Amino acid sequence: MTRIAKIEIEHETRYQYQTDVELAHHLAYLRPLDSDDQKVLSSGLMITPQPDQQTEGIDIFGNRRTFFTLSTPHRALVVKAVSTVQVKNRYSHFNPKETPPWELVAESLAYALERPYLAASEFIFPSPYVPRLRELQDYALESFRSDRPIAEASIELSARIHRDFEYSPVATEVHTPMLEAFEKRAGVCQDFSHIYIGCLRAIGLAARYVSGYLLTQPAPGQKKLRGADASHAWVSVYCPSAPGHWLELDPTNDKIIGVDHISVAVGRDFGDVSPLRGVIRGGGEHTLDIAVTSEHVI
Repeated sequence: MTRIAKIEIEHETRYQYQTDVELAHHLAYLRPLDSDDQKVLSSGLMITPQPDQQTEGIDIFGNRRTFFTLSTPHRALVVKAVSTVQVKNRYSHFNPKETPPWELVAESLAYALERPYLAASEFIFPSPYVPRLRELQDYALESFRSDRPIAEASIELSARIHRDFEYSPVATEVHTPMLEAFEKRAGVCQDFSHIYIGCLRAIGLAARYVSGYLLTQPAPGQKKLRGADASHAWVSVYCPSAPGHWLELDPTNDKIIGVDHISVAVGRDFGDVSPLRGVIRGGGEHTLDIAVTSEHVI
């Protein structure tokens, strides 16, 4: 039976600056994706102070992005995104054993003269956060044995990363090299996803980085805290026989995504889809606070 859920997400980012910011240009990826399996029912972005210029657009990967400029001096910036989405479990009838051997998929993605262009092949190459490493190829091949169905092998690799790596917010930072996280066997969802993507690309498969949210539930008898959730990341593996031709897996939690995962943007790695980034003049030192709340809407 296909499950459907309606979920509301609030994501508030608050910067506090030591001195005035005289000029700021920002890029935000905070509006969820709209697809066959995830319908955006409403989406709003509130920015304080009010931008002098703001534009909306779609990037090369199909993500919704917002550019805004502030030319009024300010010592605080608050960006709040509120969205309601309806999510369907696209993999409820999916059988990993009935997918093609991974070698055939890899071969279809490789360049060959006069072969029809396959859009997924854009995601087989190294990217700024995900270099090609022999160490990851060796790690991946333990799961990707000869003639094994691609989905079955991908699910096993996700489970191994979940088992072999410790989730530790203090082990890495945003710009920690992927190899360092791999050698430490520790990190956060960004690291788990980059390592997983690196493993797949190292053996010629296509993999995308997905940013979004994971709906969490409080312990029995406990009230859900506002702002207690966080942004999340997982991986989309090119699998021709999967719904939409991509299989999305969450190595941090060892699961195929379901109705508790809300997708915001896809890219080559974190650098393509970070929720909010920018360039400022002035400001000095700053503090950053992020609060995310996601919950079912009845």
